[in-house]
Amino acid sequence: MSNKINGSEILIQCLKEQGVDTIFGYPGGAILNVYDKLYDHKEIKHILTAHEQGASHAADGYARATGKVGVCLATSGPGATNLTTGVATAYMDSSPVVFITCNVNRDLIGRDSFQEVDITGVTLPITKCNYIVSRVENLADTVREAFAIARSGRPGPVLIDIQKDVTASDCEYEPVRPEDYEKTSGRLARLRRTHHPSIGSPDIDMNDVEKLAEMIDESQKPLLVCGGGVVRSGASEEFRTLANRMDSPVAITVMGGGAYGGYMPLKTGMIGMHGSQASNMACDACDLLIAVGCRFSDRVTLNPAGFAKNAKIVHIDIDASEIDKNIKTDLHIIGDAKEVLTLLLERMKRDKHNDSWKDYVFSFKRETEYDNDPEGFTLTPKEVLSSVAEILPQDTIVTTDVGQHQMWAIQHFKFDYPGQLITSGGFGTMGFGLGAAIGVQVGCPEKTVLHVTGDGSFRMNCNELSTEEYYKLPIITLIFNNSTLGMVRQWQHLIYNERYSQTTLDRGPDFAKLAEAYGIHGRSVHDVSALRDVLTEAVKSRSDGLGWVIDCKIDIDEMVRPMVGGGSYIANFMLD
Repeated sequence: MSNKINGSEILIQCLKEQGVDTIFGYPGGAILNVYDKLYDHKEIKHILTAHEQGASHAADGYARATGKVGVCLATSGPGATNLTTGVATAYMDSSPVVFITCNVNRDLIGRDSFQEVDITGVTLPITKCNYIVSRVENLADTVREAFAIARSGRPGPVLIDIQKDVTASDCEYEPVRPEDYEKTSGRLARLRRTHHPSIGSPDIDMNDVEKLAEMIDESQKPLLVCGGGVVRSGASEEFRTLANRMDSPVAITVMGGGAYGGYMPLKTGMIGMHGSQASNMACDACDLLIAVGCRFSDRVTLNPAGFAKNAKIVHIDIDASEIDKNIKTDLHIIGDAKEVLTLLLERMKRDKHNDSWKDYVFSFKRETEYDNDPEGFTLTPKEVLSSVAEILPQDTIVTTDVGQHQMWAIQHFKFDYPGQLITSGGFGTMGFGLGAAIGVQVGCPEKTVLHVTGDGSFRMNCNELSTEEYYKLPIITLIFNNSTLGMVRQWQHLIYNERYSQTTLDRGPDFAKLAEAYGIHGRSVHDVSALRDVLTEAVKSRSDGLGWVIDCKIDIDEMVRPMVGGGSYIANFMLD
């Protein structure tokens, strides 16, 4: 039975239809009607962050860790524009988040009214789809369609901008189950018929699958590349089965972390600019390269003209727009990775054995070493991360910011399952990690959550420590503090003749004291013994609901090894 309710109540009822029980956000004048109705719905948990950008990253981290669609609320004007970095981050990494903003009243649109902004225009290039809702009669179906688009096909962010008077206007509302809406919606059906990339999975060309099975059978030196699409499609089991049956070395992109287990014997490590020598040499020498759910970004391919120059290149991806965009392929299959790999496994002629090829590839595999400080005044990245790996539970979820610490974490940690690594791969967002960790901990309260950051990244959104403390989220933040913008300094050292322009961060705050000011544990450490003691205490004290900030002092000139320069030939190593 339908009933007449106002737009704010319609919005909340539609969120409940979608199974939403957690929202991240920050109120303001234009969205007050929504927050007033939310006051009556205690079954929906609202996490109030310190800043809208923190809310956007938290909703993103929640989505990646739980597999649900994240939800983020913000008001008009600066509230909405503060979301844009988080929207772009979710877009580049195919994370399903619905961002809901409210704008000024209809009669004030276009008049440069107080806190008015065309947020749909601003976010058009960084969303899968966005909407302006100017009639309350359109609100319910807009919300339903937004969720369907966010989670289907190649996932991604969708933004809904609702004019304020819509949230106060009354309209008939009738609840609809998401599965029923997706079956009966004429608009969604039209989008499916036109193979719109936002909706559903495209039909898979079985001739291409048969061709790939033949190419695998003929290959003597195959290489599999595991991308973020394997994580997003839930295709980890099928990918692992394929690797075993092909007996193929497996290289991982940044976004593919966890999709292929860190301890599995065929793993060669990360590929590309800071990839392992084994992965990059395998790419250089292979005769067949199969990339699954990988965008072939510049950080992976470096110099497209020389990428996998001896190989036939095969690309499996759900998004047709990614095909031949960065690397020309010899064969491509457009479709959901899980579906494609399932069909491929059914058609593979025989299991392979590539012992001589694997011997060659794994002859280059070795752990990256970092020298110890003989005086014990600083820690090395390997000392820090080895201690973490030994003391924290193996199923710890790791969020990172962007920079040297991100590469060190990916190099040293053994990620075992999809969603164990939460990082900004495509957009490279400094300040992402703490907000994301909040979303992860809210969504996965039983898990230990480790936030790995650098002193530059941490300064950007450390205000979210207040959110961490208020909601009693026992996140462990580990700061690689080298008093510099480390990755940029590394480039300045290697490429710019040690001209360290504006990268030295010889300034406050004292991060341990900052943590204490926010009401959580803070400690600075300079040696392995102190670090291990603090990590042990942090794990034991999770039940008190207080997070930790552990400030690890490392040398200013620590570098990420190896490194291949942007635009360089992938088998060349500037630093090893």
